[in-house]
Amino acid sequence: MIVSPLMTVMVDAVRKAARGLKRDFGEIENLQVSRKGPGDFVSAADRKAEATLREALMKARPGYGLVMEESGTIEGQDKTHTWHVDPLDGTTNFLHGVPHFCISVGLEREGTIVAAVIYEPIKDELYIAERGKGAFLNNKRLRVAGRQDLADSLALYGSPYLGRGSHPRLLKELAAVMAVTGGVRQTGSAALDLAAVACGRADLYWERDIQTWDMAAGLLLVREAGGFASSADGGADPMTARSVACGNEVLHRELVAILRKVGG
Repeated sequence: MIVSPLMTVMVDAVRKAARGLKRDFGEIENLQVSRKGPGDFVSAADRKAEATLREALMKARPGYGLVMEESGTIEGQDKTHTWHVDPLDGTTNFLHGVPHFCISVGLEREGTIVAAVIYEPIKDELYIAERGKGAFLNNKRLRVAGRQDLADSLALYGSPYLGRGSHPRLLKELAAVMAVTGGVRQTGSAALDLAAVACGRADLYWERDIQTWDMAAGLLLVREAGGFASSADGGADPMTARSVACGNEVLHRELVAILRKVGG
């Protein structure tokens, strides 16, 4: 396990926000059958979690900037450090009472993600990573799966929200990937998909039209677990491209080749 002042700050902030999310998730089942539905309630839960994270992170590192899903970009005096924060990744799952969602926090230093925390409160699974120190799930060191054959692999993907991104392109990519892999799944949480690749539960993951707060922490997890991550078209910087493809060295290369061919 990684022990450092920075990791203590991040873990404490995430666990504090998670307590409220877990409590609110317990109310979703009752709201599902109401006439109004749980939409407004979930939005409030999201905002509360973000406010908790913002307060804790700014108190511990007052000069750092933030890029947050709800509040947008908050400039800091320290221009070399930026938090990328998603207080509730998997909102649609949360909305429907599906227990698969997380909090994701990544720290960018001079253009490089250097620390990451992803916490799945329902399973009490804490993923952490620091650059050069490895990636861990609770107390276990993570490594990406070693499969070398696409036919044996499990691939995860994310789809764009209605009105954002290209559904026709995704359908073509899905058809191409499904034709050569052992299985394809959509879970509804980009951060947890990246974490799944990092810990070997899945072999591949790709998504386009994705925000930095969705992937900042997960990218570092994958890389510190020995995996490879690029944009969906193979570029070096997923954060700038707003797309991602990842896996071990061999399968990542093959996935990118498939996505490029479909795009071409």
